[in-house]
Amino acid sequence: MATAARDALGAADSSDSSVSRSENSAPPDAVEAVAAEWMLEFACSSLCRHFEEQSGAEFWRWRDVAQALINGFSQIPPHQKKTVYLCQLLIRIAQGKSLGLQFENDPRISPLESALSFWTLLEREEIKLEKLHEEIRRLIQIQIVAVYMENRYFKEAAEVLERLFTDSESDKPLRVKLATVIKTKDPYVPLLQSFSYSLLISKIKSYIELFMKENETNFLRQEATKHVVSKGLRATLQNRPVEVNENGKSDLETKQRLMKEKQCITSQSSVSIKKPIARRRSGQKPKESRVLKSLNNLQNVGKNGVPLACSRKKQLWTPKEDLELKSGVRQFGVGNWAKILAHGNFNNRTSVMLKDRWRTLSKTKQS
Repeated sequence: MATAARDALGAADSSDSSVSRSENSAPPDAVEAVAAEWMLEFACSSLCRHFEEQSGAEFWRWRDVAQALINGFSQIPPHQKKTVYLCQLLIRIAQGKSLGLQFENDPRISPLESALSFWTLLEREEIKLEKLHEEIRRLIQIQIVAVYMENRYFKEAAEVLERLFTDSESDKPLRVKLATVIKTKDPYVPLLQSFSYSLLISKIKSYIELFMKENETNFLRQEATKHVVSKGLRATLQNRPVEVNENGKSDLETKQRLMKEKQCITSQSSVSIKKPIARRRSGQKPKESRVLKSLNNLQNVGKNGVPLACSRKKQLWTPKEDLELKSGVRQFGVGNWAKILAHGNFNNRTSVMLKDRWRTLSKTKQS
């Protein structure tokens, strides 16, 4: 998309008169749509960069920009699905330990469970699933359980285990290990320490690097870089020389105050989310502040049937989806719901939904 846009831009630059004619003839809606796609690509790359650098304040700023752009789409362009899914994944991973946040309509679903659904959608967009994909999937699954245990929500940890894993033989070893860990009620066992949250963050960063290499032709970033270089706008607050006024007093104190304020903001909005989480009793719904309500309103991404988990509502299964499910079971076997989901054509479903639907179909057949 960006390459075609640059070619069109280059052709239009042949003369001033041709530019004027092109601008007058181009439909405004089409121009805005292309610009929005450029901006989303730029916002996603900025979100990735600040996630990697753990720069909290900037991460949250670009999160809001990306979310606003995504909400503005009437339908997500097919070639930008991966970009949208990655943005939503990073937002949820960054807030994965905040059990008080709710991204899904189902209050049981934690931020990391929501992240797992977007990771599944990302896997569907991949041409080939690498070892890194499986490692990230397993780490998210383990950390979903670990976060509940860290907050001493052992009942919820046991319940989520049933939602996370299938009855397949490939899932059985990890499922059994985590079930044993939950029974110990010890969040510091070697398994959870070895597959830590920091390791998950590290693997996500590795995936981001691959994503950025695949999307190096970011038109808006390239043009912005050219502008910065041409104007010599390289100075930043960190490397700007200390100025001295005519009275011999430097602005060092002002600079230090600004830096301190920036550090304070960053620490309060850290991507790693190290703030203490207020515990809630089993079955008690967490209180939601006005800020969190506003944040949840921003998550309404899906429109016109776009398959985004954050906007998922309970919907009836269609005969076509049932056929897809049956075909997937024949191909991959009962229990391999993640594979069936990745290769099937389902409308806004998760592997848990596939598992539940198969149980329903099986009971109907038996009766």
